[in-house]
Amino acid sequence: MGFCLIAFMDLGLLTVILQVAIALGLVIFVHELGHFAVAKWCGVKCEKFYLGFDFFGLKLLKFRWGETEYGVGIVPLGGYVKMLGQEDNPARLREEIERAKRHDVKGSGVFTQDGTENAAPEDPAPTSPNQPFDVAAAEKALHDPRSYLSKSVPQRMAIISAGVIMNLVFALFCAVVAYGIGVRQIECGVGNLIAGESAWQAGFEVGDRITEINGRKVSAFRELQEAVALGDAEEEAVFTVERFGEPEPIELRTRPDLDRGRPTIGITNPYTSRLISDDTAARAGVEYPSQPGSPARDAQPAFQFGDRVVAIDGQKIEHYAQIDALLAAHPDRELVFSVERAVDGAPSEAGMAETVEIPVAPNPARRLGLVMTMGDITAVRDGSPAAAAGIRPGDRLEAVDGQSPGDPMTLPDRLRRRTGEAMTLTLHREDEAPRDVQVVGGPVRGAAIPAGAGNPLDVPVLGLAYQVHARVAEVVPESPAARAGLQAGDAFAEATILPPDDLTPEQLRRGESELTVTFADEAPAWPVFFFGLQQSPPGSTVVLTTEDGRTITLEPAPADDFHLAGRGLMFEPSFFLQRAGGVGEALVLGSRETLNSVAQVYLFLRRIGTQISPRQLGGPITIARAAGHYAYQGFAQFLVFITLLSANLAVINFLPIPLLDGGHMVFLVYEGIRGKPADERVQIALTYLGLLFILTLMVWVIGLDIGLIDRN
Repeated sequence: MGFCLIAFMDLGLLTVILQVAIALGLVIFVHELGHFAVAKWCGVKCEKFYLGFDFFGLKLLKFRWGETEYGVGIVPLGGYVKMLGQEDNPARLREEIERAKRHDVKGSGVFTQDGTENAAPEDPAPTSPNQPFDVAAAEKALHDPRSYLSKSVPQRMAIISAGVIMNLVFALFCAVVAYGIGVRQIECGVGNLIAGESAWQAGFEVGDRITEINGRKVSAFRELQEAVALGDAEEEAVFTVERFGEPEPIELRTRPDLDRGRPTIGITNPYTSRLISDDTAARAGVEYPSQPGSPARDAQPAFQFGDRVVAIDGQKIEHYAQIDALLAAHPDRELVFSVERAVDGAPSEAGMAETVEIPVAPNPARRLGLVMTMGDITAVRDGSPAAAAGIRPGDRLEAVDGQSPGDPMTLPDRLRRRTGEAMTLTLHREDEAPRDVQVVGGPVRGAAIPAGAGNPLDVPVLGLAYQVHARVAEVVPESPAARAGLQAGDAFAEATILPPDDLTPEQLRRGESELTVTFADEAPAWPVFFFGLQQSPPGSTVVLTTEDGRTITLEPAPADDFHLAGRGLMFEPSFFLQRAGGVGEALVLGSRETLNSVAQVYLFLRRIGTQISPRQLGGPITIARAAGHYAYQGFAQFLVFITLLSANLAVINFLPIPLLDGGHMVFLVYEGIRGKPADERVQIALTYLGLLFILTLMVWVIGLDIGLIDRN
């Protein structure tokens, strides 16, 4: 039966699982090997060397070589080296001290400094099993010279720190090899903006390329992520940006948002004007360069991997920003894409290319027939028409040219037609009289996306964003909602989008599944649900749960008068290959990567509870998922992940927490300063506290991993 299951599994998935297992095992093995090798070098007897923990004696395998038992424990959450006289388990710590210090460690004799056993001395006071252990008497007895406790403080420090040092050396090795091969990076730029968040407010635009952050040059998107997540959220960051069509770089300033549990500015990675390549598609598990059920998927002739968009309706395309703007300006009519396609596998850059004209139909929005309640304006873009008119967060849009704004979800599409036109907006603020302001519609650009609960809806031509609440203001006659009996005033607590049963193999590989959105007044999420519905597979149904407990199932219907800007095309991220020109450069790049990884872990831990929520932590499942993601990206990317993982293990293990290497080091520093070990009772008490902390942390991160604890 097992053979049959394996036979039907994706070979690529099996390869990734194997890579992840090997990588995690290597990081743990290297750490424990450091302890083991230095302990042996110092003459300490190592009784066990295990990957995984053999709780209750359960193990996958074991064998003995010399005086050491090697094995693999049943619980794959780490590893350990068991040395004579060293014990992390507080319940056995006293027992281990006795075993290492009592004069009858071997047989009934004592030991000379070379480890040979002499005749047993006369025992003046035999003790009974119930008699308390006499530490003072034990101190008078000779130590086993091969006990960890018998070694000098510097030797024990070397043994304890060896695991961390080996992890850092291993991290450096992996990083050097990765840059020798060549690491595929995503350029530091803007592919999409998150509605209402700090980058949107600061005036970033799709297609912007970020070259510096606070005066430090950046080239990779992950450098931006690290700078934002681990920088000082209280300080305003300065971004130097190159914008398509602008002759000189511009400066934008913003502070990160903390609403996501960690500092973010609300942008996604940049794209090129080329559709995804075969290689990228294989990594993502997709079979076409377009989304299932989209107009681009139905277009004839068909789009192909690697097609480069060179014109839309005859307008020349040089940059992805132009594609985004044209799609936003003309969502309701057919567009003809001119794509450059390689001939007979030859690269288009070599001149062996043909141009193919592909008409693409509009993309009607899927709707339920519900007009929801518009909320307050929550954000205004710098330099926008709304900002120039003095519109502020907290205002509520009551009318446009004296008419009701109507459906808040379709208002941005209706107003895009008024670029360059003057209009009168009636605004109302709590405890203030309504006021009219004059605005002129700005240029059309792609709408920002709502990424999560609390994200508002973007009105691009005005440069403002407002909330949309999950309360029905009106029901469209003869719509799915009307036929289901929904009425104005109904409010929803939750919505679930259920995919059809007949998902294609491609959709199954991409993990398309049901999406549940919870609504709350403090974090309105109707835009998130609406755009989640637009991205769901064709044939999906919606289950709405009202606040009074009713459940209504609806089948969305395509709209006649509301179209989405996107046509379903999947564009290639803006990649570049960072490869060292020689061994020296590989060492420089690898050292920088290792130091950055250590700094990332340190700063992440330092900011937990202030800038970063503890809910952003991850356990073994999160690590395995991240490792699998990097493994799919290629071997060099996977080595970079191992660098981060090894640095992570090094930093965390050296935290001053009893049971961890850092906790042992604190005890050793104390012993080195005072000239004697810390009181045994204090060591045991602190070790119990350390054990309680680590067990609590494990329960917390595993709870986050499996969804028992909400990450929001």
